[in-house]
Amino acid sequence: MAPDMGMADTAVETEHGLVYGSSSGKRLDAYRPVNAPGPLPVVLLWHGIGPDERDILAPLARAAAGHGLLALVPDWRSDAADGGRAHLLESLAFAHEEAGGLGGDGRPCVLAGWSAGAGAALGVALRPESTDGRRPRAVVGLAGHYGLPARTTGTAPLTDLAAGRNPGVPVHLVHGSGDTVLPARHSHDLADALRAAGATVTLQEPDTDHAGVIMTEYDATTNRCVPTAAEHALRAGRAAAGLLAEVAGSTA
Repeated sequence: MAPDMGMADTAVETEHGLVYGSSSGKRLDAYRPVNAPGPLPVVLLWHGIGPDERDILAPLARAAAGHGLLALVPDWRSDAADGGRAHLLESLAFAHEEAGGLGGDGRPCVLAGWSAGAGAALGVALRPESTDGRRPRAVVGLAGHYGLPARTTGTAPLTDLAAGRNPGVPVHLVHGSGDTVLPARHSHDLADALRAAGATVTLQEPDTDHAGVIMTEYDATTNRCVPTAAEHALRAGRAAAGLLAEVAGSTA
């Protein structure tokens, strides 16, 4: 375990490379406060379309853990034959069944995703039959596109909503106003559709870009998002971490 500092000078420890997939052998990282006084609310964070990029979400996960959460960040592969569905659902099953052994409080997790992970997260709530009827506590979508087929269900969330489906849990959206990869209108369109369906939804639009909502910036030399010290990204990421804590019901 590697100690680090999360929000408000809270020490955070990380357990790297835990195997979550009994069939795939995929791995995840677990972030939690050092010496937590009791069981912690659980947040499962799904990265975007880049295969096995759990490290990209490390800054946000540390910030969330600093608020008193157990943050689980799995790898998954969008280039798998099923588009990553099995990996995503296996990681969710791990969060349901094994998070207690890592300090989780036993309640349903908050399911959050960035970019392609956002639509995947909402798909689970809209189609709970994909997870034996178990919905997450809430869904947090970060810079998502909800008109594309969700990697977990194969159906676009907007299509499911138009067909009369309802997520059944609150949905909280964060989308940078300067996002040129997936413009913020995608989250606005989803928020409108959720309200029309009678669902509970919030939308925050911080002054940042696609990578900034997770406290990173895009590095063209590596074709990856990397941690950044840019103030707009830190501000947006801190707000996203605070939202995760609020949604999960952390008392830290």
